[in-house]
Amino acid sequence: MTPTDTPARSNGAADARSLFGPVDLTGLDGQFTPAEKDLALSVRSLVDEHIRPNIAHWYEQALFPREIIPELARLGLLGMHLDGYGCAGRSAVEYGLAASELEAGDSGLRTFVSVQGSLAMSAIHKHGSEEQKRRWLPAMAAGEAIGCFGLTEPTAGSDPAGMQTLAVQQPGGDWVINGAKRWIGMATIADVAIIWAQTREPGNARGVRGFVVPTDAQGFRAEAIPSKLSMRASVQCDILLEDVRLPADAILPADSAIGLKGPFACLNEARYGIIWGVMGAARDSFDAVLDYSAGRLQFGTPLAGYQLTQAKLADMALEINKGYLLALQLGRAKDAGTLDPVAISVGKLNNCREAIAIAREAREMLGGNGITLDHSPLRHANNLESVRTYEGTEEVHALIIGRQLTGIGAFTAAGK
Repeated sequence: MTPTDTPARSNGAADARSLFGPVDLTGLDGQFTPAEKDLALSVRSLVDEHIRPNIAHWYEQALFPREIIPELARLGLLGMHLDGYGCAGRSAVEYGLAASELEAGDSGLRTFVSVQGSLAMSAIHKHGSEEQKRRWLPAMAAGEAIGCFGLTEPTAGSDPAGMQTLAVQQPGGDWVINGAKRWIGMATIADVAIIWAQTREPGNARGVRGFVVPTDAQGFRAEAIPSKLSMRASVQCDILLEDVRLPADAILPADSAIGLKGPFACLNEARYGIIWGVMGAARDSFDAVLDYSAGRLQFGTPLAGYQLTQAKLADMALEINKGYLLALQLGRAKDAGTLDPVAISVGKLNNCREAIAIAREAREMLGGNGITLDHSPLRHANNLESVRTYEGTEEVHALIIGRQLTGIGAFTAAGK
């Protein structure tokens, strides 16, 4: 295969109001309303102004930029898909577009918005008492209070039913919680934690329930997990709960919070955002290598003029278009109230798988320069190693889909 003489297409000529730029081969832009595009472009402006100039430093130094929180709150991005209590009440598609733009900046910043809104705030909004909602949601929407979501444990990741954290109700009505949680986003900076625990009252096990736990409660301790190779501009933590005493009304009281359906309802909100978010990382990786290949000369010809380069770019563009179309299909269904939870697994599995492949391919096309923080694809690929794992691994989502296809659950050895 030999280079052609045709000049490469420049990425800089895109319409300023285009959401997708040169990668849009299927008319994606026309699928969104002016209001949806306005929201996405406002988030893009935030990313361009506050995240892109700083992300290499934050990533290299493993810093989560708390100063970005007021900017996110100013645009109404914290709990943006929730109604009332100071929340923006945006649509699922608008939330998805915002997640895509944030993750084009960095997965860690999109993760903060997801932990705050789709997990912690969503748990209170879906399952909390009116008092809990009024106490926490307005402050969290304004970025004045930070939340975290404690489900995963050191020995119970993909198997939350195996959690060992235990909340025991005392004769006077108070709860006492003991246990440990791991990989809990934002726990060291959080003001409130939603902690899921097995529950027991004297002589009676009551199953998994959620609790609203102020992080200044005696016996609550959070420590950041050090030496990460992924999600470095974010905070993931261990939580230790030692005789944490809470009043009786700290429990999330709604029937919807009884058992694992409570946390799973929140996880599906977060998984939905990931479906869109990872396509932002993929699109940013594509844009980076498209620009690079147009300007990088090898043997007197731009890399973009070589057949292998164009074939790789074409493959990336195909998957990005398909990924966004899948995300949009799910978003419209979510807004219509017809989204099947299995479809969320389809989107999470497919889009994470394709996004990390695109980021890796883009890194390779950048050559040696691609291993530096001057270029985004390897940073995206490293982050996506985490994103493809949390909120359900590839294997878990494949088994959810498999159960739907066959009618047989295969989550344990030999289906037992």
